[in-house]
Amino acid sequence: MAPEDTRDEPPLTGDEATLLSAFLDFHRQTLEWKCAGLTPEQLATRSVATSDLTLLGLVRHLAAVETGWLVGFGGLPADIWPEVLRDGDEHWRVDPGSVTAAEVEAAWATWRAAAGAVREVVQQVPLDTRDRPWGRDEEHSLRWILLHLIEEYARHNGHADLIREAIDGATGE
Repeated sequence: MAPEDTRDEPPLTGDEATLLSAFLDFHRQTLEWKCAGLTPEQLATRSVATSDLTLLGLVRHLAAVETGWLVGFGGLPADIWPEVLRDGDEHWRVDPGSVTAAEVEAAWATWRAAAGAVREVVQQVPLDTRDRPWGRDEEHSLRWILLHLIEEYARHNGHADLIREAIDGATGE
C-alpha cells in the first residue's frame, strides 16, 4: 500500500521565483513520499541486479546535485559538505545487507540541509545571477539551475517510482 500523499501542490499563479521554488519543493516532496515507510534495507535495494540505482542512492545523489549546482551562489562556501561532493559513483553504492538506520538518517539530514541552503539562495539571489557551478567554464543563471534541478528531480522521481513499485508494489503519481 502506498504511503499517504501529503505533498503540497504548486500554486497555479505567482511570480517566477515562487513558481520555480514550489515546483522544486513538490519534486523534493515526491522523493520523500516514494521513500516513506521503507526500512534501510529496502531503501538500499537495487532497482535491478545490473544497476547500483537505489532509493538511498537517489537521496545522496540529489543532495550532491543541489549542493554542487548552488555552491558559490548566495555565499555558500565551496567546501560545504565535502563528503557530499565526493566521487559521484559512490553515492549509488549501498549494501542492503549492512546499511544502517544511522546512515539513512545522515543521508536525509544532508539532503534536507542542502535543500534548505538552496531555498535560502533563491530568496536572496536574483534569478539572473550567474555562476560557474561544478567548476564549469560556462556561466549558468540561477534560473537555468533551478529549471535543471526540477528536471533532475522529475527524472529521478520516475526512477524512484519504479524502484518503489518493485520493492512493495506501491505506486503513485
